[in-house]
Amino acid sequence: MKLIIKRDQDRGFMGGMSFILEARVELTPSEQELVKKYKAHKQVLISKGDKYAYTIDSLINGLREKCKDVSIMLENEEVIKDACKNFKTLLMVMASFGGEEVLEF
Repeated sequence: MKLIIKRDQDRGFMGGMSFILEARVELTPSEQELVKKYKAHKQVLISKGDKYAYTIDSLINGLREKCKDVSIMLENEEVIKDACKNFKTLLMVMASFGGEEVLEF
């Protein structure tokens, strides 16, 4: 899995500045198959307050957020990275079905 992040800025009407965060995930063919096999497209990976719930679909299709502050944009970027970590863990679990995990302590 690859996370592609793009940051931009935009001068709004009345001279205000806004910051744009775009992010999308590229999956390997085997990761795509796992998502398809387990019908996981609508799986929520992380929620950010009442406004946003990042799903597998939203990351694959790409998302675009406009922020008025750079620090908010960076916070949003961290939330997206955390969603990707959760996604990777979910993919690893999906791939392990039918197998066995051995832990030594």
